[in-house]
Amino acid sequence: MDGARRHRFASPVLALVCGLTLAACGSVVTGTPVSIYEDPFTVAGLPVTDGPSGPRPGVSHAQLDVVGFSGSDVDVLATDALDDIQKFWRQQYPMLFRGEFTPVRRLVSWDASAAPGEGPVFCGDPTDGFVNAGYCSLDDSIGWDRGILMPAMVDAFGPMSVVMVLAHEYGHAVQTQSGALGDDDPTIVAEQQADCYAGAFMRHVAEGDSTHFSLNTSDGLNDVLAATVAVRDEDPGDPDSVHGSAFERVTAAQIGFTDGVPACAAIDLQDIETRRSTLPREFDNPLDTGELPVTRETLEAFATTFGDIMPTSPAPTVDYSGADTGCPDATATEPVSYCPATNTIGVSVDALAERGRPAVDDDDLVVPVDVTGDYGAYVLFLSRYVLAVQNQAGQALDDARAGLRSACLAGVVTAALGPSGGNPDAAVTLSPGDLDEAVSGLLTDGLAASDVDGRTVPSGFARVDAFRWGVLGGRDSCDERFR
Repeated sequence: MDGARRHRFASPVLALVCGLTLAACGSVVTGTPVSIYEDPFTVAGLPVTDGPSGPRPGVSHAQLDVVGFSGSDVDVLATDALDDIQKFWRQQYPMLFRGEFTPVRRLVSWDASAAPGEGPVFCGDPTDGFVNAGYCSLDDSIGWDRGILMPAMVDAFGPMSVVMVLAHEYGHAVQTQSGALGDDDPTIVAEQQADCYAGAFMRHVAEGDSTHFSLNTSDGLNDVLAATVAVRDEDPGDPDSVHGSAFERVTAAQIGFTDGVPACAAIDLQDIETRRSTLPREFDNPLDTGELPVTRETLEAFATTFGDIMPTSPAPTVDYSGADTGCPDATATEPVSYCPATNTIGVSVDALAERGRPAVDDDDLVVPVDVTGDYGAYVLFLSRYVLAVQNQAGQALDDARAGLRSACLAGVVTAALGPSGGNPDAAVTLSPGDLDEAVSGLLTDGLAASDVDGRTVPSGFARVDAFRWGVLGGRDSCDERFR
């Protein structure tokens, strides 16, 4: 297409591929996390709110020219979103780049379920069957599928997920207009920056500065991040996987939400490679799914490995007969719990195994609501183990900081499970996609970021941020931040 780039938000139908394999473990990933906010009841410095999220009632809709505009709810939602995003960039662009901001030249809506030839052309191609959204540098246009993709996003994650998608695509338009990225820059840099720009716009909405939308910082922001997880690169071995894993996409969005547009423009390949460090990127065997079924045997292997990576003395006893151990000083949490009085981890093995079961492929599912798999279970087991570590250190186990500290320390151990650490005696190692499963669980029920009684902060953003802090920063950074 004459050198033009058609950026797509992600693959339209997403398979779930992730897991653990038996092998060696690695060392802790080092790096510098982004901004610190000490209050566990804030979201990157904003108060946690539980008000409305979505279109503001009683606000006049935007009047933008859209090729193929149908008047449907999704098209109105998309047009209002683009109007607000353009207002945002009118403010931000001159502070970051030379010149004045110019809105994209062409907006296109289509129905991917339409018969061949009935829909408009986008980026030189027909749109029938194109279940996606994208930016096209060929004619400076943004387009979206109103028939399949966007309704599926709304059904799964609410209307703000559509806003997030379009904010990402507009990030690509800004890259093109500013000339900040060249043709030789890897696609992953463009995608990480665009996710970051989208996160910065969501901060703008959460602060109440959007004309058409509001966003609360509990369930509303959780759903936006969950949508980002759902549209990750699902197959790390696919050469077309250039958008980033869920962990990488959420990280970029959080950088934007936390540190703003200038931090997004600073993302480059070196920055991305530093965050990736020794984390696994692809399977050694193309037939490998990385799934390690949750059994007593595999849990015992994990317990041994946890003790090697983050030893505590005495090591906790593991009771595999059930999560409820009759603990006198803590509430049992299914499917795995920790009792400080007896230094015991209780596990309901079958229930934990169900938690770690990969989703069955569904050809009719456009976007998965959750990313499930084995590490969704193992990270829960790990989160109760690190409560024992905190107990030995004399740290409180029954408050919000304990829950976030657990997520952070679980991130430390998770990073140490990476395959490049050179410990041939370890029982398990991390596989591509495991971090994505952990992030998905942290956004849904957050049990891996809960205190000894199963209580967690309402912000999935804060829970994921704590886990990411440990993955990228190490144990000392967890103790310092959540002291």
